[in-house]
Amino acid sequence: MSEQQLTGRLYGVGLGPGDPSLMTVRAVQVIAGADVIAYHSARHGRSIARSIAAEHLRADHIEEALIYPVTTESTDHPGGYRGALDEFYESAAARLAVHLDAGRTVAVISEGDPLFYGSYQHMHKRLAHRYPTEVIPGVTSVSAAAARLGKPLAEADEVLTILPGTLPEEELTARLASTDTAVVMKLGRTFPTVRRAMERSGRLPEAHYVERATMTGERTEKLADIDAETVPYFSVSVVPSRIADLPPGTATSTETATETATTTETATATAGEPSGPGEVVVVGTGPAGPLWLTPESRGALAAAEDLVGYTTYLDRVPLRPGQRRHASDNKVESERAELALDLARRGRKVAVVSGGDPGIFAMATAVLEVACQAPYRAIPVRVLPGVTAANAAAARAGAPLGHDYAVISLSDRLKPWEVIAERLHAAAGADLALALYNPGSRSRTWQVGKARELLLEHRAPDTPVILARDIGGPEESVRTVHLADLDPHQVDMRTLLIVGSSQTQAARREDGTEVVWTPRRYPEG
Repeated sequence: MSEQQLTGRLYGVGLGPGDPSLMTVRAVQVIAGADVIAYHSARHGRSIARSIAAEHLRADHIEEALIYPVTTESTDHPGGYRGALDEFYESAAARLAVHLDAGRTVAVISEGDPLFYGSYQHMHKRLAHRYPTEVIPGVTSVSAAAARLGKPLAEADEVLTILPGTLPEEELTARLASTDTAVVMKLGRTFPTVRRAMERSGRLPEAHYVERATMTGERTEKLADIDAETVPYFSVSVVPSRIADLPPGTATSTETATETATTTETATATAGEPSGPGEVVVVGTGPAGPLWLTPESRGALAAAEDLVGYTTYLDRVPLRPGQRRHASDNKVESERAELALDLARRGRKVAVVSGGDPGIFAMATAVLEVACQAPYRAIPVRVLPGVTAANAAAARAGAPLGHDYAVISLSDRLKPWEVIAERLHAAAGADLALALYNPGSRSRTWQVGKARELLLEHRAPDTPVILARDIGGPEESVRTVHLADLDPHQVDMRTLLIVGSSQTQAARREDGTEVVWTPRRYPEG
């Protein structure tokens, strides 16, 4: 018989969340046929995995207790905590390899699922490539917690995020804000951090707490009501499906309340019953698409009951069941703002959707202007930043805004051209790089030519000018031309212009790409 035929077989056996009756038939079969049963435990020697599988263990089973040298305490190991654990895993794998080399079948039992935050995975990565291996999946604590709460984890297009509570608070907050549903594992000593992250992300009212799901001593409560001193490691926090809480029959793909939103009557007709204190959040979606959304903005859009905005920008936001959309034309900013504030006054949570950054030539100004009027002064208003078009375009080109720069809109719809020309003269005379918004449209065809003439009074003809069109969109293009060669006919309403200073450099690299940058150091004198 060959050495390969004498080799034993390794099993990673998932036992489920704690109740022995939730072990799978296959898990029971593998344990019954194994020669060696291995399990991890802390130094006290008690193993949850062994207690779950106890009724299936035989007197002639060889038991290998893999006892951690440290759990949460400090260590004097020269490699620190991680070094102590790595040394332990290598030693434990060597112990199991002795049995496998002797032809014995080894079952490493693990609560939950072996490859889901399980101790078994450390044996798997050290042994699975050397021996025949099979992993038996188990019911995870995530599924058990949802079942004990009676709350669906995710429905339709919702995204479930599973997070370890050991993440830094800022990271937890960002991820909780940006996802639809979530489960946070490994609470215990991390509970205060997790609770703060839930509160900061606005998810605390939705969050539930589950302790020892399916085990003796099980506890389920609202997370906000939990005393941190009572939280063990074997507990999780669940932010369940929002869709599941909607009344039966609620639309799951489109909303019938999508309409042109320009009047107070519209707000009254669509507001419905208030769900609590209202507020308006002005959200910047970036220049295009979900890749440009910040986690905070993503969370605010998901939490809103009503979305108000220009149709093009609303189309960037995924449809969510239960949300009402109020779309309108691009030239009714004040009416949109008034609608949003009227909805909030009736107790609705409203997100005003703005392209780019809402505070730069966008909706934040319109909302705040109306919000400071008498009927709306008590309504909470928040502004969430977004990636603005100038920064997105600059990043695509290199770093043309790497030093002092000015941002100017060439649109004379809301201010006279004389003001624009005066500001261009001042900024160009100060040798600032320029980001020029709204350079042209179907009805405004002459401003780019006038701006070029004015800038040439202050800048060299070969000054780099970046034409950035549809950044982040399907028709994205970035070109660099000399100021003297800037053709107004190549500029439309989807184009942003960046004009360099006297120090701005343009160069072609070996891979053929052209980069533009403005040095941070300015010459003296």
